[in-house]
Amino acid sequence: MKKKILILISILIILAIGIIIYFHLNRKDNSLIKTFGNIEIRQVDLSFQVSGIIEDVFVEEGDYVKKGQILAKLIDKDYVANYEKAQFQEEANKAQAQEDEDKYKRNIALCKDGTNSKQECDTLLNKKNLSKATYKQSQANSKFQKNQLEYTTMKAPQNGIITTRVQEKGARVNANQIVYVLSLNEPIWVRTYIKETDLGNIKYGQKARILTDTTDIQTNKKKEYSGYIGYISPVAEFTPKTVQTQDLRADLVYRIRIYIDNVDNFLRQGMPVSIEIPLNKDENELH
Repeated sequence: MKKKILILISILIILAIGIIIYFHLNRKDNSLIKTFGNIEIRQVDLSFQVSGIIEDVFVEEGDYVKKGQILAKLIDKDYVANYEKAQFQEEANKAQAQEDEDKYKRNIALCKDGTNSKQECDTLLNKKNLSKATYKQSQANSKFQKNQLEYTTMKAPQNGIITTRVQEKGARVNANQIVYVLSLNEPIWVRTYIKETDLGNIKYGQKARILTDTTDIQTNKKKEYSGYIGYISPVAEFTPKTVQTQDLRADLVYRIRIYIDNVDNFLRQGMPVSIEIPLNKDENELH
């Protein structure tokens, strides 16, 4: 009898311990919002603003480039010739405008005292004004041709990584035809979603921790980044099928964007990450 009682007590103790462990593991941490998302990086399609044949390309896929770095060039001999022609025309029109201006000044006294007829004076004035306008027009054309010449050289608009090289040396391209795709170094953010019930616990500028699946060899822990909430969607949507959530129900969620502060070269477009948003007052101050 005593043996049966001891066995029963042991079973009850084991059940009690199991219940305690179950509730401990499944209790909700109200001091933290945990969610999952993906890294997003802005990409820029790079193209020439004029058409032509590519003379040379200077970078490969995976190369890091700096703002202003030359990436590719078109054969520019026709553009050089057009610019020189525009400059010569500008000089000729300038000389003509100066000559007509001087001629008008020499005859203005004769126009005032009536020595020259009104028709002659009007002709001199009109010719002076026309020459001046023609000269200004040629100045504008020179600037235009200079711009066209400069457009034959493609430069990096910002710092980033060349992710795609579409064209090769010798290819003929039209204006605005993609030659490279550039992934910008900054800004880099995480696209994620939070449940409607958590919406009242977050705000713009609130701090967040971002954890990747990669283990840092120096710390032997998952690589960690810091960031802040920079966007909260005003519109609710159903949980996308591609989003991993702790609750598999099709709840209403809000898309948020968390900008990363300590960006490095290990973050890649589409990389899955875990996000932790502390709700403690001392940790969620505005960024």
